[in-house]
Amino acid sequence: MAEPPRETALYPPVKRFLEGQGYAVKGEIGPADVVALRGDEPPVIVELKTGFSLALIHQGIDRQTITPHVYLAVPDVAGRRGWTALRANLKLARRLGLGVMTVRAADGLVTVHCDPGPFRPRLLKAPRERLLREFAARRGDPTAGGATRDGLVTAYRQDALLLAAHLAQAGPRRGRDVRDATGVARATTMLRDNHYGWFVKVATGVYDLSEAGRAATAPGEA
Repeated sequence: MAEPPRETALYPPVKRFLEGQGYAVKGEIGPADVVALRGDEPPVIVELKTGFSLALIHQGIDRQTITPHVYLAVPDVAGRRGWTALRANLKLARRLGLGVMTVRAADGLVTVHCDPGPFRPRLLKAPRERLLREFAARRGDPTAGGATRDGLVTAYRQDALLLAAHLAQAGPRRGRDVRDATGVARATTMLRDNHYGWFVKVATGVYDLSEAGRAATAPGEA
């Protein structure tokens, strides 16, 4: 497995790239790894690192006190895992107004993934609606913030517990009867889907509790 290039190995490709854009480029000016000037424009600063780190992010933020045109330069990544990490770091860099470029070790190809600039969040309707639906559907506040997924009590789980509790008390029932008794509109679908393994179909349209369901409704288990 090839070792990642040193920071100094990133400098020549970055220098050539910027010079190709009409900049005069010099290394290690003051606190900056790379400084590029073009006419009367604000300077461009590039911070070089062999990989993304919190230290690199901090350096980029510090350089923003000098110029708004700050890039973070790291070696190119390979493989699905590497690209997943890069995408996550790009999201962070964009929110901080930092540019990101990568340098390919094989031939020194420089790729600019994002330019510096103010972050404008793109609000997505679907995730917000899911959030608000879950908030409205959840009864009370059953889960402390910061709980693990295993300890999460969702609105779906609350409804499933209602169905299980009703069957534990009333015995086998048709889906529509369970719906009417509990007020859970999606009762029949939930009984059929049996997400938690709590229900068992005993006749056409009729459901009862499984052993797992009886255990889930036992005192202290909900």
